[in-house]
Formats: sequence, structure tokens, C-alpha cells
Amino acid sequence: MNRKIKIALADDEALFRRGIYFLLNREDDIEILFEAEDGEELITKLREGSIPDVIVMDIKMPNVNGVEATKIIRDEFPDIKIIALTSYNTKSFIANMIDVGAISYVMKNATPKELLNTIYEVDKKGYFYNEHVMKIIQENIIARHKKAKSRFDCDKLTKREIQVLKLICKQYSGNEIADKLCLSARTIEGHRNNLLRKTECKNMVGLIIYALKNDYVSIENLVD
Repeated sequence: MNRKIKIALADDEALFRRGIYFLLNREDDIEILFEAEDGEELITKLREGSIPDVIVMDIKMPNVNGVEATKIIRDEFPDIKIIALTSYNTKSFIANMIDVGAISYVMKNATPKELLNTIYEVDKKGYFYNEHVMKIIQENIIARHKKAKSRFDCDKLTKREIQVLKLICKQYSGNEIADKLCLSARTIEGHRNNLLRKTECKNMVGLIIYALKNDYVSIENLVD
């Protein structure tokens, strides 16, 4: 039996949340673990032991909003992947959610196909950003990380690590990078861990910021 992606849904709009539930529940390889009407209920259920692979979460919710919930989850449950699903498309909202730990950002007017594709990409690669979000990462988030470690004050990256970094920024999965470089997935994981250590980045967003800031990649390379 194939592994199912375990999903938690958090949104205070019950009708919308149920619509997403029925959309996702039709997929053979997706299992809805639970629903929550706000960040407080979401965190309570996580602490009770219901741990999903992916959370699809609204930003604006009562009691504990999506931004605050993401901060808490990143701290207590760092392996859970958070997809922000919202009607807010402003740069500040997107940059803020990415900054606190969301690994993808989907608008509520997206098509069902777009949402499903995002979930599958996030499950496979660990994160997924479309062209719009990638540009915001470049324009807004990098500006707020001026003190991020530069290529001149970090341990020198090897040629292979730079290759891996560039492919990570192009949103290839570990297995895809391994295939491209004719290496094992375990070796790629080692290079990824070295990159995180040398650059002092906490996650894939940090590596993207580092790569863009230090001209290892350009935004045009990432969205072509």
C-alpha cells in the first residue's frame, strides 16, 4: 500500500474548509487527519499527538492567527510542513508567512489542480514557491536579511556544494538532485546539511536567500 500524505486543515471559514476537505479527501494518496477552526485548536491537537505531514492553514483566524501558529509549530514541530492558504496576496503578508516558516503560499482563488500540485510538490521536495513568491523572497525578504552570512565570511563552499545549492534553489527534490549529479540520495542529504551548517541557514528559504544574496543564482534562473 502506498504511503498517504497526512493533512491537517486550519481555517475559521467552515464552508471553505469543508470544501477543501472534500476536494483533498477524494485523492487516494491523501488522508485528512483533522480539521481546526483556528490556530489555538490546531496547536492543541498537535500537542495531543495528531501529527500531520502537511498543514494547510489560513493566515487570518481568531484566537491564534496563522502567523503566530506557524511560529509555534516551527519551534515545537519543525518537521511539519506548513502551506499558507489565504485570500491575502500582498507582499507583506506573503513575506511575513515565509519569514516565520511557511514553506508554500497558495491563494484561496487558486484552482483545485494548483492546490493539489502544491501539496504534492511540498511533500516531495520539502517546499514549493511559485514565480510570484520567489520574486517577493528576492525583493522583500532578502532586504530584511542584510546581516545574513555572506560567501566571504562563511566556510568556503565546495564545487559540489554549489552545484547542490543551485539545484535546491531550482526546487529539485533530493532524489532528483541525486539523479542529476549521479550521486546517492544520502550523499545529497549530506551536502544539504553541510550547506545549512556553513551558511548558518535554518531551512530551504534561508538557502535560497543566501544563494540569491551572494549571486550563486538569479531570480531569472529560478523562474524560467
